[in-house]
Parts: sequence; C-alpha cells; structure tokens
Amino acid sequence: MKKTKALMLCAALFSSALSAGSAGAAQTIRIVQQFGTIYLPLHVIRDQDLIQKHATALGLGEVEVEWARLSGGSAINDALLSGHVDVAAAGIGPFLTLWDRTGGAVKIIGGLAHQQNHLVTSRQDIRTLADFKPGDKIALPAVGVSVQSRILQMAAEKAFGEGQHGRLDANTVSLPHPDATAALLSGSTEIAAHLSNSPFQERALEDPKVHKILSSYDVLGGPVTPTYVYATTAFHDENPKLAQAFFEAFKEASAWIEANKPEAAKTYVRVENSNLDPAFVQSLLESPDSLYTLVPARSYDFAAFLNRIGAIKTRPASWKDYTFESLHGEDGS
Repeated sequence: MKKTKALMLCAALFSSALSAGSAGAAQTIRIVQQFGTIYLPLHVIRDQDLIQKHATALGLGEVEVEWARLSGGSAINDALLSGHVDVAAAGIGPFLTLWDRTGGAVKIIGGLAHQQNHLVTSRQDIRTLADFKPGDKIALPAVGVSVQSRILQMAAEKAFGEGQHGRLDANTVSLPHPDATAALLSGSTEIAAHLSNSPFQERALEDPKVHKILSSYDVLGGPVTPTYVYATTAFHDENPKLAQAFFEAFKEASAWIEANKPEAAKTYVRVENSNLDPAFVQSLLESPDSLYTLVPARSYDFAAFLNRIGAIKTRPASWKDYTFESLHGEDGS
C-alpha cells in the first residue's frame, strides 16, 4: 500500500495545514511543487511510488511521502526555510536568491526539464516589448523573483540596452499560471500578457486572438532549464539514504518520461485530475524543445545576470557551486 499523502494547499493555508516538524524527519520526505508539465517527473515519482522503491533498495524502511502545492518561488522558499518541506521545486531565479541568502545552504538536486517559457498576449497592438504601455499588465507566478520575472528582465535588457532590465517590472503582477491563463483569455481584466509555461501557453495559443511575443529560448539563445528541484544541505547530509532514494527516483522518472511519452501524458492528466486531452499533453512532451533531464542548461547565465544587476551578492565560479555532487559528472551549464 502506498504511503503517499496528496496535500493540495494554497499559500495562505500552507503554514497551518502542514505540521511544523523539523526538516528531514526520519523516514518522511515532504515535497512541494507548482503548476505545469515541467513538474511531470514529480508526478511520475508519486504515481509509481518510486521513492519507496529506491528506499527499499537502499535498505530503508517504510517511507512516507507528503506532497504539497504552492504558486511562486517566494512561497516555495519560505516553506523550505521554515522546515515545512524537505524538497522544493521552483525556478532558477528563486533558487539562486535563496542560495545567495543562505550562503550556499541550499543546493540543486537536479533540473526538471529543458522547456520554453512563452510571453503570450491577447492584444493585437502588442507585438514587441516596446509596445507595452504602463497599464498593460504582464502576469507571472511571482513578481521580482520567479524565473519568468528574470526572463522578462533579461529580455528587457536585450531589447532596450544594458541597465534597462527593470523597464517592465512595474507592469508585472503575480498570478498562478491557471489563473493568469483564464484572465488572459477572458479579455475582461487588466492582464494584457502572460509569461507562461506548458501546457498553459499552448492552450492559450489555441485561441486565435492570442499570439507569442517571445520565448525564453529566444532570450537565452537555446535550450534552458527554467525550473529545479532543490533541498537544504542539512537535509541532504543528515538523511543520506533518503536523499539518495529521492535522487534515484528522480532520475528514473525523467528517463521513463523520455522513453514512454504516451503513458507519461496519461500520468500527467491522471495525477493532475486534468480535463486536458492526453494526446495534447503528449504533443507537448514530443516537442523537440522539450527534454526531461536532470542536467542543468544555462543556469549559470541566470547566476551571472543576477549578480551583475545586484539581485544576488555572490557570483558562483560555476554551476557546480550551487548543485550537489551527484550532478558534477554531467555536462551541465
């Protein structure tokens, strides 16, 4: 019998809904994630009970896995720092902010996938970043810290020149991806654009009045891992077998997705209790721009950018400074 508890929580209720035990409680691992197909490896881990599988292989006893969901890197980081969760999943921006803030006391376990983030709009008069007026709001998961926020800043600097990264910051508002997509499609709110992720951006683009302004691959010059799974070094070091069980489960889930995309799409729909057509989800997984791998791509581009604009004080020497050693044999960036 599986020992997985599904805790679907909003940020406002998160602190009261989860017990406040210390991170790394014996034989328990608590994981928090967000919205989108990029989190599919965590769905597979949950659906196939892979943590328990690898825990058993490592000689651990029964492991209880608790799952929670939040929107936005700030809420994710708060949950990790407060000891309410052991493993967090959020964008590279929020992660690097926390890595810097804690003096390296958090590190990346692995990337979730190489996937694009699209800036989409329902406004026909907005074709480039220069077309945004002060009242044109851009929705993203967390103003100022989310990976979408940082992608927009990088795009602004590319469009308007060095030092202009904050040109559109005042246009941004925080909304979870499902809510932002609904607001954009309704046309009845102040939301003019959404810096999104899959499957929300593709669903929005099915509407003929919606078009893409740019993608993260355009901004950074190729495949990007926008979102990562990370933990505190204390949890990792104090629970080596449990941490290894999670890492092995993570690797297995990512490899399984790449080898079984039709079934992986069905897993996403089932675990999310989604009304999406599995064939539509499968088409996203089969995109040449999507690759489920733990190996980071262009994470250091974000680190260098954040340090240059003063968002983080410490400039790492390489991507290996903020990742656990289990990734160091890979050709990451």
